[in-house]
Amino acid sequence: MSKPVIATTSLAGCFGCHMSILDIDEKILDLIELVEFNKSPIDDIKTFTKRCDIGIIEGGCCNSENIHVLRSFRENCKILISLGECAIMGGLPAMRNGIPLKECLDEAYISGPTVSNEEKIIPNDEEIPIILDKVYPCHEVVKIDYFLPGCPPRAELIWQALVALITNKPLELPYEIVKFD
Repeated sequence: MSKPVIATTSLAGCFGCHMSILDIDEKILDLIELVEFNKSPIDDIKTFTKRCDIGIIEGGCCNSENIHVLRSFRENCKILISLGECAIMGGLPAMRNGIPLKECLDEAYISGPTVSNEEKIIPNDEEIPIILDKVYPCHEVVKIDYFLPGCPPRAELIWQALVALITNKPLELPYEIVKFD
């Protein structure tokens, strides 16, 4: 019997959710017995080599490359999970959403207190992904099947969610994980 295939990626975020995956500690060995990793920084496979059962996305979409990667995950994964606050709501990167993009670029490349750019050039090369008008949570770009909250989500939550999905058990999120009071 073949193992379920998992793919993971990080978009606009801090990579903290992937660190939480690694924080399942010795259970990572159990996970490797249960699943096969495909496109993921965990195994350093850069492209999809087969259709995946579960795709795990951390981070939101702040540029054209993020959109492309997210859409590719939706096409190549049966189930897609938004992992963490950046994927679910935009997180810290979305703090720029209330500021016009031109102001953000001017501050970053021209008028910021530590900027030395006498030519006043904002990088604009065709190899650089196009920055979006705002940071979008993943579900505003593609259909997301599950959401695991946290910044980052607890390792035990990730473990329980993956085991539930792999074994076709119900995925239960206790109230204390999703409460905002």
